[in-house]
Amino acid sequence: MKKLTGHIKRHPDGFGFFIPDEVDFPDVYIPKKYMVGVMSNDKVEIDVRQEPGGDRFRGKVTKIIERGIRQVTGQIHRMNSRRGMLLDASRAWGENLYIKLEASVKFDEGEWASVEILTYPGSAKGFTGRLLKIIGDSVNPSTDNLRVLYSHEIPMEFSKESLQELNLLPDEVSEKDMKDRRDLRQDTFITIDGATAKDFDDAILVETTKEGFILKVAIADVSHYVKGQSAIDKDAYLRGNSTYLPNFVAPMLPEKLSNNLCSLRPNVPRLAVVAEMHMDFSGEFTRNEFYEAVIESKARVTYGEAQEVVDGNCPEKLYPVQAQIKHAADLAKILMAKRFKEGSLNLEIPATEVEVDEAGQPIDIIKADRLFAHCLIEEMMLAANIAVAKFLEENEAPGLFRIHDAPDEDNVRNLERFMHNFGFSKKLSGGKLQKKITRALQEFKGRPQEHILHILTLRSMKQAVYSADNIGHFGLGFSDYVHFTSPIRRYPDLIIHRQLKAILCPQKGYPMIPYELLKDFGVHLSACEQRSVKAERQLVSIKKARFMEKFVGEEFEGVISSVAKFGVFVLLRRFDVDGLVRVEELGRDHFEFDEENLRLVGNKTGKVYAMGDIIEVVVASVDTDEGRVDFLMSGEYIAPTPRAKEVKVAKSHHKKKSKPSKTRLSLKTNRRGLREARVSKSRRKGKTR
Repeated sequence: MKKLTGHIKRHPDGFGFFIPDEVDFPDVYIPKKYMVGVMSNDKVEIDVRQEPGGDRFRGKVTKIIERGIRQVTGQIHRMNSRRGMLLDASRAWGENLYIKLEASVKFDEGEWASVEILTYPGSAKGFTGRLLKIIGDSVNPSTDNLRVLYSHEIPMEFSKESLQELNLLPDEVSEKDMKDRRDLRQDTFITIDGATAKDFDDAILVETTKEGFILKVAIADVSHYVKGQSAIDKDAYLRGNSTYLPNFVAPMLPEKLSNNLCSLRPNVPRLAVVAEMHMDFSGEFTRNEFYEAVIESKARVTYGEAQEVVDGNCPEKLYPVQAQIKHAADLAKILMAKRFKEGSLNLEIPATEVEVDEAGQPIDIIKADRLFAHCLIEEMMLAANIAVAKFLEENEAPGLFRIHDAPDEDNVRNLERFMHNFGFSKKLSGGKLQKKITRALQEFKGRPQEHILHILTLRSMKQAVYSADNIGHFGLGFSDYVHFTSPIRRYPDLIIHRQLKAILCPQKGYPMIPYELLKDFGVHLSACEQRSVKAERQLVSIKKARFMEKFVGEEFEGVISSVAKFGVFVLLRRFDVDGLVRVEELGRDHFEFDEENLRLVGNKTGKVYAMGDIIEVVVASVDTDEGRVDFLMSGEYIAPTPRAKEVKVAKSHHKKKSKPSKTRLSLKTNRRGLREARVSKSRRKGKTR
């Protein structure tokens, strides 16, 4: 018998899987009888033993060390005038949650609510909570943001103390604040950001000399206004970063700072910390300097406008800064070529952009391919982050590094096997792994499997995190790297600013943050980042499901993006939406899961479904509560006789006691008892090639 500590994942059927803190120990199965009172993500202690005659382990929870969930969201149901309930719909809690209600609380049956947990499952009082907020009707897309943010415990309101501190800050930069800074207001700094951006963290200036380039990256001086351990600072640390959702931002800093006083808006003086980098024509640093400054951006440029300048079609309003953008483009091309030559992984996965209207209803889903203008700014920021990291190392100052460990050998072998299945014959092992992966991906450029291989490559990588221990960044190929360029929206960048100022101007009261404290910061801020990533993914999934409601019953072409024993996931080619075709819907055959090659093989027909295959599917159902889309194979269910009926779309209407957010495909049953679904000719017009 051995004792272990780790975290629990509760299965909907009541049993659990234990993920140990010891990375070398496998996951442990926890029988249902030992899961009483245990919720998903709880940190627990278990007794573990090996199963007789096997290599699997099972355990018994002996102690709950720390609860993983402090507040939950769900649909609230009124039991009586003073009591309500949240059903354990996901079965991640183990019990329904009961709430004491004030008589004044008004809500409609089934509306979404956020609840703070007071007592947990298994306690003498049962599973109870306190109502925090009625979020609203799940049918209404405008409530999606709140629902997701509350479910991931992402704060949206600032404390009273923060708001009081905020009132003491000036509306604009004062003359007093500009003292003891380099005055660069006459320099031609510009910002290049998205069209909807308001929080401008960074401005750039690129000059050419006989020796090469001078790059000045000016970053909003948030640390001047947000002092360590202030109320605003504590609120920012609690958030860790801003969370960006379609047409909505849950900011790390109050709007007065993020969109005004700190934002490097055009034609107004702003405080900045400048990284001035001198480079030769090969992109090598020759000299770096860092200092506090006051700047005045000369233009607010969008990525699209910057791309027009690079392409030789400069908009008239940008004539005064045209040369500046072209100098930056020249330097970016040199830095990018140098980075890839030295082993930076060239992994391009187009971002999914969900366009929503003012009511939160999705109106389109697009793959946002990156412009060169995006790369231009990225290269400038990478250079500044490297330069600051090296400066901290040279001064033997502790830092909060952005690190990325190399992938496990097993993951690399799996990736190599997938590429081999797609026709790539070379090995990835030996030599510079990043270069080999990049070359392999280039062989599939423009082919249907390209996007899938980029996703598989990303899955094979470890997660980048923040750490006080610098092990380098595998993906970028950098030995020293920090986040310095976005202190308005990332707390790690604010930490780096404070460390930098502790070296540059200690007389201003910036203490050096010690290594031990930075270690704790790294754990917390990495968790905050992942929390936001999960919230963003969930919200995008919900919006995708809402968008696909109107396509239920229609046929699309897609590519198999993943294979599991329970079915295949298909990524549509027309829209960046994926969904599941369950294994029982794949055809009149029994399919076996080939785990080694990630494919399903039919026992009778030998039919194979593998990643990268192009198939046609029908949108069968959507669930906007869960953000899920399900497909059917179109060919397998087209009726063989004239009696076959067309697909009928059955959309549920809002009812008090039913889930209003599911749209399902009605499947008819023929005389042989087989389910059939036929797509009418008029519907086939929606098919894509």
